[in-house]
Amino acid sequence: MSAASPNLDQNSDKFNWRIFGPGILLATGAVGGSHLISSTQAGALYGWQLAIMIILANFFKYPFFKFSTDYVYDTGESLIAGYAKKSRVYLWLYTLLLLASALISVGAVALLTTVILGFMLPSSISPSMTVLSFIVMGVSWLFLVLGHYKLLDKFNKWIMAALIVSTIAAVMIAAGKPTVMAPGFIAASPWNMASLGFIVALMGWMPAPLEFAAMTSMWTKEKVKADHTTHRQGLIDFNAGYISSAILALFFLALGVFVQYGTGTEIQTQGGAYITQLMNMYTATIGDWSKLLVAFVAFMVMFGTTIACADGYGRSIAEGMRLINNNPNEASQTQIFWWTTFSALGGFVLITFFKGQLDIMLKFAMISAFVLAPVYGWLNYSLIKSQQRLSPLMTFYSISGLIFLAGIALLFMAQLTGILA
Repeated sequence: MSAASPNLDQNSDKFNWRIFGPGILLATGAVGGSHLISSTQAGALYGWQLAIMIILANFFKYPFFKFSTDYVYDTGESLIAGYAKKSRVYLWLYTLLLLASALISVGAVALLTTVILGFMLPSSISPSMTVLSFIVMGVSWLFLVLGHYKLLDKFNKWIMAALIVSTIAAVMIAAGKPTVMAPGFIAASPWNMASLGFIVALMGWMPAPLEFAAMTSMWTKEKVKADHTTHRQGLIDFNAGYISSAILALFFLALGVFVQYGTGTEIQTQGGAYITQLMNMYTATIGDWSKLLVAFVAFMVMFGTTIACADGYGRSIAEGMRLINNNPNEASQTQIFWWTTFSALGGFVLITFFKGQLDIMLKFAMISAFVLAPVYGWLNYSLIKSQQRLSPLMTFYSISGLIFLAGIALLFMAQLTGILA
């Protein structure tokens, strides 16, 4: 191997730390709203009952996320370019949906990050939410525009490592001193139509919305360009990120079970209020010393998610706009800069002027993500089928996933329209 070539040896170095990147970014972007909020709330409200739905969502979405990695290594192009080849209608719809969801998603996760930052600060320091949100979005924006992908690639590995260690520590501490069940506590059942909306929202961003598959393909494409990783190395990275995010979802479910389930305390449903309630209850249960630990876990979750979302949406919108304009050249750093700025600035505007509606918008985004999941799943499946011959087992797995996702989505739409009560 020449000194000028940055290639990673596919045999001796296949477990090299450097091969990890896009999969870890996917995991970091995934553990925000779906894990810290929805998974923990699921544990707090229903105990271990919804663990099966978390497992099923991760299991049946897996092939459609994996295809994002396969497609880049098979074609050298992003999934968004594949959508454009299939039909410009898909390209336009995907890009328009990105423009809307970029503002909602980045704004919502940044707001949660801001709430946690405010919780961590001493009581003698009490800046306004606007100031704190400006700091969060400003630092995230500077991080991305100055460091670009390479800094994001390196930084998120450490975020994920710290997140895994601190989350496991928090769960072990909570398991050693679980809350005492309130007298006369009656366990609620989620297996009814009234709880379907909560379950759909839980699975919508579990481990991430399927629109993230196209973002993962953008990160993978950048990784190949930077480090010339092989397909096998790319799959090692993807599987490490995806599986770790799936396991972390169950750990966050456990946090809700050990700290809040059965206490008799009314669980807050709004994201910002819920995070504050969770951390206060954790401190009351385990001790004041644990305040910084659980706050650190929550902050690492949301700060990493904010950065990953701002980059992923900015990079993907730039790619969509490039293809809409029939530009044969790669999206430039300037174009990525402007769309990353759009995502960050738009998120800050939502926090500042519409923070009262962000929880509603976030819930809408999570539900719509699940309703659209079968569409994105079918697109990714059809694209990869045009590039490689799938094994009978993978074909069966993919079709089963489409049936599962479409079945739950149709059940929810039937309830929403009043067909089923």
